[in-house]
Amino acid sequence: MTFDLGPAILFCPADRPERFGKALDRADAVILDLEDAVAPADKTAARGALIESDLDPARIIVRVNPIGTRAFDADIRTLSQTDYRTVMLAKAESPKRIAKLDARFRLIALLETAKGISHADRMAEADNVVALMWGAEDLVASLGGTSSRKPNGHYRDIARFARAQTLLAAGAHGKAAIDAVHLDIADVKRLRSEAADAAATGFTATACIHPTQVEIIRAAYRPDAASVAWARGVLAAAKGQRGVFSYRGRMVDEPVLRHARSVLHRAGG
Repeated sequence: MTFDLGPAILFCPADRPERFGKALDRADAVILDLEDAVAPADKTAARGALIESDLDPARIIVRVNPIGTRAFDADIRTLSQTDYRTVMLAKAESPKRIAKLDARFRLIALLETAKGISHADRMAEADNVVALMWGAEDLVASLGGTSSRKPNGHYRDIARFARAQTLLAAGAHGKAAIDAVHLDIADVKRLRSEAADAAATGFTATACIHPTQVEIIRAAYRPDAASVAWARGVLAAAKGQRGVFSYRGRMVDEPVLRHARSVLHRAGG
């Protein structure tokens, strides 16, 4: 199973069906959220809206409540009445429980607790897991903390560790990695910087909470013309070469060629 829906994935509360179509028009994929974005009293209505919706299931992810809760059981019963088969599991922590989930669904394990981050590698091993995502605020809350960021806006070390752990675990098992949402909608500069860093380090996508963040993320993941020209040039120059060679004054070996292929993949070929 693969996961490649595009770089900008937009959260949308599942109890706001009037927003579903607009969200899908704006983003590469949409996460219909049955968990934190929906108040407990509104979850039943949200599930009803999900059943009644008519969206492209290939571009829809449904975030369900944590395993072991009544809300999770109700969420899965709801999904069984729809064509939606990509599930984001909130507060994923147990590799054993994940491996036993209904085989009809492909899973995105959302790592947002200390236990979840510590089990990242084992969860990425599961055959039904296609991607890992991490969450900063719930993670810090699970540790008894109050903020994932320093006063200057940079992530605290524990959040940076969790981010790296998620990416490494996903990469080690050939799974996609999704970067966390940026909560400060007005801080466009930092979102642009963090999305560019996510693309450069190997994240597949960045999740977002507002439609205005979509184009910023897409632009950050899209290689510029110079990078695409370099990638095409170095791959062309590699044909017929035996091992290491020089291109435009730079040593080129297989890791550099893999970088070039990644650039072209992000550019759409």
